[in-house]
Amino acid sequence: MKPESKQFTAMVGGRPVIFETGKLASLAGGAVTVRLGDSMVFAAATMSPEPKENVDFFPLTVEYEERMYAGGRIPGSFYRREGRPSTEAILTARLTDRPIRPLFNKEMRNEVQVIMFSLSADQENPLDILCINAASAALMISDIPWGGPVGGVRVARVHGQFIANPTFSQMEQSDLDLRIAGTRDAILMVECGANEVAEEDMVAAIQFGHQAIQSLVEAQEKMAAEVGKPKREVPLFTLDPALSEQVYQRAAPALEAALEQPHDKTQLASEVEELEKQIISEFAGEDETLVDSVKTAFEEAYKKVVRTRILERGIRPDHRTPEEIRPIWCEVDISPRAHGSGLFTRGETQVLTLATLGTPKEAQELDSLTPESIKRYMHHYNFPPYSTGEVKPLRGSSRREIGHGALAERALEPVIPDESVFPYTLRLVSEVLSSNGSTSMASVCGSTLALMDTGVPIKAPVAGIAMGLIKEGDRYVILSDIQGLEDHLGDMDFKVAGTSLGITALQMDIKIKGITPEIMSQALAQARKGRLEILDKMLAVIPQPRPSLKPHVPRITIVKIPIDKIGAIIGPGGKYIRALQEETNTKIDIEDDGTVYIAATDSLSEMAAREKIEAITEIPQIGRIYTGKVVRVTDFGAFVEILPNVDGMVHISQLDTERVNKVEDVVNVGDEVTVMVTNIDPEGKIRLSRQAVLEGWTAEEALERDRGGRSSSGGRSGAPRGSGDRNGSSRSSGGRSDRDRGGRSGDRGPRRN
Repeated sequence: MKPESKQFTAMVGGRPVIFETGKLASLAGGAVTVRLGDSMVFAAATMSPEPKENVDFFPLTVEYEERMYAGGRIPGSFYRREGRPSTEAILTARLTDRPIRPLFNKEMRNEVQVIMFSLSADQENPLDILCINAASAALMISDIPWGGPVGGVRVARVHGQFIANPTFSQMEQSDLDLRIAGTRDAILMVECGANEVAEEDMVAAIQFGHQAIQSLVEAQEKMAAEVGKPKREVPLFTLDPALSEQVYQRAAPALEAALEQPHDKTQLASEVEELEKQIISEFAGEDETLVDSVKTAFEEAYKKVVRTRILERGIRPDHRTPEEIRPIWCEVDISPRAHGSGLFTRGETQVLTLATLGTPKEAQELDSLTPESIKRYMHHYNFPPYSTGEVKPLRGSSRREIGHGALAERALEPVIPDESVFPYTLRLVSEVLSSNGSTSMASVCGSTLALMDTGVPIKAPVAGIAMGLIKEGDRYVILSDIQGLEDHLGDMDFKVAGTSLGITALQMDIKIKGITPEIMSQALAQARKGRLEILDKMLAVIPQPRPSLKPHVPRITIVKIPIDKIGAIIGPGGKYIRALQEETNTKIDIEDDGTVYIAATDSLSEMAAREKIEAITEIPQIGRIYTGKVVRVTDFGAFVEILPNVDGMVHISQLDTERVNKVEDVVNVGDEVTVMVTNIDPEGKIRLSRQAVLEGWTAEEALERDRGGRSSSGGRSGAPRGSGDRNGSSRSSGGRSDRDRGGRSGDRGPRRN
């Protein structure tokens, strides 16, 4: 019998968000679909029956899988099925994980897994924000203990007005892309890209978004009350309070002493590690069953000491004040052959970013469910183990690396010049060389330096800073430029990037049950002060982008050609364009509208390629003089190639100023001659005259004195090769066949716009 499903509706931005459950995945702990317009995602949340052994953390995994059938598409991969998650899918999983994780009891050890995938994509309503609500609803109706619900919305600003859950088309007009998630009373997660938005406007947008969340929270509460399962009792791995207090009393004085001494990250870690070993030995002895408990008690003691020093005395682990930024030094032009490089060092955090510029055809082609199909600006972030003094195998890019790269990309995207004025594909790679907090924001700073070193005319320099929070009850301290220990033991990692005018990117992760708009507003104001200080340090090294691109950067010249001449440049299977690129040492890319991009590292190569392209696409004109090569000789005249693949005929009577008895007396195949175009008939056949050049005649005079007229001996009066050339073969002089289209810019297929 078909199961009965139930629907619950929340109104957001005047449009319904529909939750449905009861029809799908009955064996999951909780399963729902969430729909907005014709976009729909499915989410299932399930918990293991028993705690996971030998772990000292809560084992939560959140996965999102992008199914191409949701958009009526077949995957573009070789195997024609979904493979490794796309960058968008990974970012969506991270976006969902961040607001739901703080609401679990961290003492749980039962594995919890949330899996989501797309069911329908209408290309108008984004799927990522639906995933947050779907995951929350699945947890709410499941038997999994959880402190939700959470609601998530996207906020745009179009013509000064905030819009909740905008469509993709509305987002194109927006100067703000804010994704926010929270409970009824507090904000849990913020992710934002913006076009230099002022801090006060950002706070207003966050408050608007938090208000829009309320109906989503109410719908999920109603859903849980009507169809939710009873929550399961699970064991919590709590410390013995007596043991915790004993370890604290033993460890606190030694930890205080270690923190009071001048130290770097390695020295402090070494001292703390040695102290931990001593305390484990003292309290656990030979009893292996106590080791984990003593370790946990020591970590809690360390956390308490650090947090108390900050809250009560305003002293951070490295003795800075709450608003103080670590020492900064920068450098550019590190790599002699890279197109640009910037080194940014802040305290013990160091990031080297290297920039590469390429042609438009090198842009990344996307195979996803969003309307975006081409990406011309890419930012990649690498976090090797040596940056933290560790030894680990390299296993490709982690979720964290992908997320940090995307954040830096979002921060810089608003200042990248438009393709119409700067027709390059840009790739930035941030190499983390040393890590002690906020490498993602150091990547933003290093990337700004690299872009300016390259000579990219960015609209404004961008800097980033990570803010922290220590909060106990109503007391709290906001920290500027947090280091690793403050991130690990603190309650918030709040990253802000922007120019001197406003915010370009924002990301907030918290470990507590949420923060208020008031705390966020104070954090943003403090972040602005720090950001401007960092910008001053960067601009002291390179105050503005270099006036011209560095020597090894390819110069791109744009040439417009008639659309019907594209095939003449490409040639069959890309033959002609490959030869042209090799001959001139350039890269050439052709768009469907006839825009040709020529990339060359020196002016002579660019000029050679441009002249050849202009010659190939030139249309012969009556009266114009050309120097061409004789390609065929007949009794009645000579055929001269005046342009690539374009012939004209010089009648024997027009070969010289005197009477010519035999064509070979004047010219032979392979000779270069200078001729004038005297006539082009309706069929495109071209009449040439060498005598007109020698006598200095006009085209009209030459045509009037052309005694030969049109040949009656079976020859032709000249035409572009293509309707039958001297060898009887067919060669194109302009129009392109279907076969021609396959070879743009070498041998690749046509670009997608």
